[in-house]
Amino acid sequence: MLWVGPPPIQRPAPIRPTIEPVTAAVKAAGEGSSYVVSRIYPCAECGIIRLDKTMPEQVEPNKPFDYFIKFTNLTDMTLNGVMITEDIPESFRLINSIPTAKNLVKQLVWEVDLLEPRASKQITISGEATEGGFLKHCTNVVTQVIPACTTVKVIQPKLELLIIAPTEIVICDPIPVKFAVANSGTGDVLNVKLVDTLPAGLQTSDGKSEIVFDVGTLTPGQSRQFSAELKAAKAGKYVCQAVASSPVGIKAASAAVTMVVGQPVLAISQTIPEKHYLGRPIAYEITINNKGDGPAKNTVIENAIPSAVTSIRATTGAKLSGSRLIWQLGTIAAGASKNVRVSYMPTRGGELANSITASAYCTESVTVSAKTSVAGIAGVLLEVGDVDDPVQVKNQTTYVITVTNQGSAPSTNIRIACTLEESERYASSSGPTVGTLEGSNVTFAPLATLSPRAKATWNVVVTALKPGDIRFKVIMNTDQLTRPVEETEATHLYE
Repeated sequence: MLWVGPPPIQRPAPIRPTIEPVTAAVKAAGEGSSYVVSRIYPCAECGIIRLDKTMPEQVEPNKPFDYFIKFTNLTDMTLNGVMITEDIPESFRLINSIPTAKNLVKQLVWEVDLLEPRASKQITISGEATEGGFLKHCTNVVTQVIPACTTVKVIQPKLELLIIAPTEIVICDPIPVKFAVANSGTGDVLNVKLVDTLPAGLQTSDGKSEIVFDVGTLTPGQSRQFSAELKAAKAGKYVCQAVASSPVGIKAASAAVTMVVGQPVLAISQTIPEKHYLGRPIAYEITINNKGDGPAKNTVIENAIPSAVTSIRATTGAKLSGSRLIWQLGTIAAGASKNVRVSYMPTRGGELANSITASAYCTESVTVSAKTSVAGIAGVLLEVGDVDDPVQVKNQTTYVITVTNQGSAPSTNIRIACTLEESERYASSSGPTVGTLEGSNVTFAPLATLSPRAKATWNVVVTALKPGDIRFKVIMNTDQLTRPVEETEATHLYE
């Protein structure tokens, strides 16, 4: 225990406290000076904590004053559980303390959890004397016994292994695989070996069924990477898992990695009419499907342009290369399809063949051909007109009969027949075939053929017999017509 007060009559043994008069930092009533009492705990020869207590030499009753307790760690190690106690005299009234103390009965207690090496802390106590006489403030320091400590480093090496590989790949491509092995523990791992036994159907690029790497020694925090290239014998799903181990039993297994090796398979079709007529474009709807289980990369469609066609029209993206149309379609996912369209205008009748070829990376090319029968179609136009109208009685007029083939095929066996009313009389006829009069009917011999876009003209000359509003009637038949075509021309006859 430390006694603090006026200069003591007896000094505690065996250690004599050091008293150092100083100028008070905080003056008490009466502006008296202060003094310092120091002591080393637990003893001067085995010092752990030095205590310096600064007290005023004298104070007046009922006037506040401060005093200070400073304690210092004399060692090079951190101290725990230091406790400072201060006995309170009967004639002293506590106002406060910084830091706040536990206020027990007639005793203040400060508990210091942590005191760094060579560090100091100070306690300030404020109070006042309640009566004259002496104030006896006794301070004590309690420290834990310093144990003799030694340390042994405990290491815990730990291996970690990771595989990085593509999850989906085409069978034609090499399979890149990377391995990363690391020591995430606290000690060296010696003679590490990495082994990956490959599943059936999968092997290294040089034909081995097992991957082996000598990793060597891994220090704490160190990692190494390795790579390999694999190839698959067939499409399918492959699961790989590697193991890294050392001779002393330290081991790590990677997470299983699943790789799906796919094989694209192309199928192509085109939709066209079996029969088509000249003068109209033929449209081809082309569909390409990937029926495999892998993506079809760099997919290309080629259409060999048929001969005897013109007016080529195609969907966006088609490029003309010589006598071919080419579409670059990119990648078609497994189970997906793409469509293109092209149309041609045939220039002649007959059989028109259209051939489509599709290809992609890692697939076999496929070709589909389709034929269309292209035929012409006759389309005849009958026109009748009179040269003179109106016509005076006893004068003549000529009826002009024109047949035009507006179609794309010849019109055959064209037959023209005319009917006259009684107000007119047949005079003569002319044309590509001979006309014959039977009663009031003029019949022309059949015209064997009329080419597309060609015309044939017949003339019938009549004489007006009497006034009237008459009708000149013409009937036409051909091999291509299922019903006759009729046409009339009105003529006004007058006196």
